[in-house]
Amino acid sequence: MDTAAPSSGLSLVSVLSLLACSFQVIAAALLTHRYGGRSSVTNRWIMLWLFYDVIVHLTLEGPFVYMSLVGTVQTSEGFLAELWKEYGKADSRWLFSDSNIVSIEILTVVLDSVLAVLLIYAVLRQKYYRHFLQVSLCVCELYGGWMTFFPQWLTGSPHLDTTHWLHLWVYLVFFNGVWVLVPVLLLVQSWFSLKTLHNDVITKNK
Repeated sequence: MDTAAPSSGLSLVSVLSLLACSFQVIAAALLTHRYGGRSSVTNRWIMLWLFYDVIVHLTLEGPFVYMSLVGTVQTSEGFLAELWKEYGKADSRWLFSDSNIVSIEILTVVLDSVLAVLLIYAVLRQKYYRHFLQVSLCVCELYGGWMTFFPQWLTGSPHLDTTHWLHLWVYLVFFNGVWVLVPVLLLVQSWFSLKTLHNDVITKNK
């Protein structure tokens, strides 16, 4: 299926994988426009992330969990299996149902998806528990990233292929880095929001 020059590292599957991610972002933007049109600019950006988060967990990671529980990605067939085989070129653990990866992904698909959906509702309805959910979701996302990669780094990263720019900078750094950067930013946003609420309460009680 490789239709590009070998030096580029871009195959038909890698191009389709990047396009699929683009469509997920577009879908998240459409959902944000549909449901969050009256929210503040900050909350619309947050909802864009949350919709994208849920879409990725359910449409990509959910099928990965299923393939890993009934077999492996390597032995599976179909479009989504091909996408995961492409990512498996950067991190081979995703190909053979690594127990640590599958355990993290089960938690991610179930718990993180539920938290993100509840958080979308809390943002839209301005619920008092909004920042409790936001902090909880961010901690879960960061914990998942930590447990995905830190055990690898401790053992010399035997399953990671960092020799090619596409594998290193796009698959490993960019796609995983997003799930570190955005949760950190949301934690900062929650910190300042809770600080403001606290200061308002202190001022009213004086």
